[in-house]
Amino acid sequence: MLNPHEWWRGAAIYQVYVRSFADADGDGVGDLAGVRSRLPYLAELGVDALWFNPWYASPMADGGYDVADYRAIHPAFGTLAEAERLIAEALDHGIRTIVDIVPNHVSDQHRWFQEALAAGPGSAARERFWFRDGRGGSGELPPNNWTSQFGGSAWTRVPDGQWYLHRFASPQPDLNWQHPDVRTEHEEVLRFWFDRGAAGVRIDSAAEVVKDPTLPDLVEGADPHPYLDRDEIHDIYRGWRKLAESYAQPRALIGEVWLPDPERFARYLRQDELHTAFNFGFLTCPWDAERLRETITTTLAVHAPVHAPATWVLANHDITRTVTRYGRADTGFDFAAKAHGIPTDPALGTRRARAAALLSLALPGSVYLYQGEELGLPEVEDLPVEVIEDPMFHRTDGADPGRDGCRVPLPWSGDAPPFGFGGEATWLPQPTGWSGLTVERQAADEGSMLALYRAALRLRRSEPALGDGELTWLEGHREVLGFTRSDHFACIVNLGAGPAELPLGSRVLLCSGQLADGELPPDTAVWLRLP
Repeated sequence: MLNPHEWWRGAAIYQVYVRSFADADGDGVGDLAGVRSRLPYLAELGVDALWFNPWYASPMADGGYDVADYRAIHPAFGTLAEAERLIAEALDHGIRTIVDIVPNHVSDQHRWFQEALAAGPGSAARERFWFRDGRGGSGELPPNNWTSQFGGSAWTRVPDGQWYLHRFASPQPDLNWQHPDVRTEHEEVLRFWFDRGAAGVRIDSAAEVVKDPTLPDLVEGADPHPYLDRDEIHDIYRGWRKLAESYAQPRALIGEVWLPDPERFARYLRQDELHTAFNFGFLTCPWDAERLRETITTTLAVHAPVHAPATWVLANHDITRTVTRYGRADTGFDFAAKAHGIPTDPALGTRRARAAALLSLALPGSVYLYQGEELGLPEVEDLPVEVIEDPMFHRTDGADPGRDGCRVPLPWSGDAPPFGFGGEATWLPQPTGWSGLTVERQAADEGSMLALYRAALRLRRSEPALGDGELTWLEGHREVLGFTRSDHFACIVNLGAGPAELPLGSRVLLCSGQLADGELPPDTAVWLRLP
């Protein structure tokens, strides 16, 4: 049973990409009414909370991460009243709601940015952003050498000659967090959603918010970094923590923190800052026993001194889907290594994804499940160019495959697209071969990926040893991961080339595949009751 005041410490959290979850009004785009209609499915799956990617009013230049108004819902998704009903109805099913906050930037259609464009150089309205004169004889060069996460320069010039900073796509101008309006507005947005029942917020690009006000050129190895993980950022999150804890049921702050230095990462999880942060080391780790053991050990060691729970995630809306990634020769993930035409073995990837599901759900802390992973959906790698919307694809002239392949709408039922999603055609086309992966088909198959996730999440809720707590490694073959969560519960994952023996007298609670003569086959995981 989760502690209601610290539910995030051991929760199973399901990520909802609204646009691709379920469509209730028949336009081929997912919406809040579609999510509400599928709440029984989510309750049966056994998750404790839903994390929603941005559902706000937005021009959708970056999948909603270009927010134009935090207090309004994108018309394609519904209304504010529907969001309030969804939060309340989910709670009736025992499921909490987490909303996304994007503090680094807003949309270029946000009223502040439109005011700044109209006010001109030197105006007070431009001080909320990073407007600067350019370099060169006539200001024709960007103010510095910073680059965009999505390729190209991080600067765009406006008609009056000044440039504005955008560390992501050009329609996403970065905010100046030295300006008091920016701080006040975000605290008010947090209150707005907390007052409507949101149980927490996920903070996008949480380590990138603060910039060096001198905006120097980026020099490799610069310390402090001009726009990443600056010390001043922690004061912002201390203020948010006080706000979150002012509620009778404290709200959770969950950070997206990509940092290579574990000690710097842990600073965000001190007792007066964020409650949890995403564990990207585990997400990007290859399917290798030694590497996984090292990553898990390091993760737990980093979190221990600050008494924060670890988080475990295999996929999200930015990452190549697990079934596809684990079927490749290189099973890790790196944005820089993304390319077209990488071979994959779907059967191998599926076996490994099933084993990885039991591994992640058995580790201490909270776990995140991206929609469709419970169905074993593969990455869609043959989307027609004309339907791709991801700026990563377009700003690199198609060199980067982009992220739309993991955002294809879910298949619910039937033998042909749109597979019960809603409407006549989905906003991104579904593969015609997904009929065997629908919720309807898998719900009737005891050996399906969906059945495995339902069983694992049900056991995770009922097993006192799982969720938050301790882990003890079992000694054994170097290609086999084994650990206990109590004197009587163990998880063993075989990443080797041959079968692995199980502890004498143990009883199988759940297995990702079939045992072979009582032994654990390669790329298979098992949960055991120990004698």
